[in-house]
Amino acid sequence: MTPLARGGGGEPAIDVRVVKRLPGFALDVSWSASGEVVVLFGPSGAGKSLTLQCLAGLVTPDEGRIVVDGQVLFDAAAGVDVPPQRRHVGYVFQGYALFPHLTVAENVGFGLRDRPRAARRARVDEVLGRLGLAELGARLPRELSGGQRQRVALGRALAPDPAIVLLDEPLSALDLPLRQALREDLRAILAEWSTTAVVVTHDFTEAYRLGDRIVVYDAGRVIQAAPRADLLWRPASHAVARVMGLRNVLTGRVLKATPERIQLEWRGQMLEAVNSPTHPYLPAPDSALAFFIRPEYVRLIRKDRGADAHHHMNLMSGEVVREADFGVTWTLYLRLDAPGAPAQGDYDLEVEVPQLVHEILDIERDRHWHFSIHRGSIHVLPSG
Repeated sequence: MTPLARGGGGEPAIDVRVVKRLPGFALDVSWSASGEVVVLFGPSGAGKSLTLQCLAGLVTPDEGRIVVDGQVLFDAAAGVDVPPQRRHVGYVFQGYALFPHLTVAENVGFGLRDRPRAARRARVDEVLGRLGLAELGARLPRELSGGQRQRVALGRALAPDPAIVLLDEPLSALDLPLRQALREDLRAILAEWSTTAVVVTHDFTEAYRLGDRIVVYDAGRVIQAAPRADLLWRPASHAVARVMGLRNVLTGRVLKATPERIQLEWRGQMLEAVNSPTHPYLPAPDSALAFFIRPEYVRLIRKDRGADAHHHMNLMSGEVVREADFGVTWTLYLRLDAPGAPAQGDYDLEVEVPQLVHEILDIERDRHWHFSIHRGSIHVLPSG
């Protein structure tokens, strides 16, 4: 069967607008990307895998339009719905779904059955060689390690030279140490093959390491789509910060806002944050304001250095009420010295310090600290 023709010139592009209604759930998303690895990130049940199935043609949307590499794969209004086998899409299923009775070479060549035998054999040999599987072609999946099975699944998806490759939780079947190692391996393979890819994951570290662009899903909707660095440092809303699992997502009250600075009151303290240099946020005075502070950016002040407000931004003090040892780092849970401020739980702020700092400062014994936060480390979250 002849595959769909590639679009003319330029990098492969994806444009997705999909509505799919299921009992108790509705998917309604829109996003686009070009020539990059796109990660669909969000909690389980947010609609990420359902989007992949719509892209592959395994599920038919109720409304919308899907364009890949200039080729319309689905258009509800125009009555276009290209069959899965003609979409020129590679698919790596969760758990890999290798054929257990076929060898590595036969699995990789499964999507090449319409090619002449010699051409099929040559392409399989090429793919096995590029993926470091040349010596394993005669083995069965049960004889492979987890990493080798992942490469076979990738090889099967990439062998037909698809316009786009879809990967549904490609690392979820692996234990943690192997998962971390193969994450870098997968990133290198996708970069080397220069194939547009859409990856589904609910792990933000995985999303950040694999993706050029991250599309954040929540309850069947896209709540932000951005380059990975933008998403990490500038979540678009409190909802995005929540889905990302950011710590120290807090709410204060606006005192004053200018294009350069935002002053706010939180737990009886006056804090100053840097406003966005590209999209300044100007909330009204006395309005509620969400913001977050990364735990590793809170600076404890050594007792022998003094806590002079003239030398420290956003100076506060508090008590370590509990802590957690994570091996190379400690997380401290601080309750602020905030007379008159209503309690909001057993702690106000998480602070992360390296193991060495925890030992040098003798935090296990000394529980009361002054600390400061640079204004550039307080990230304001626009409403939404």
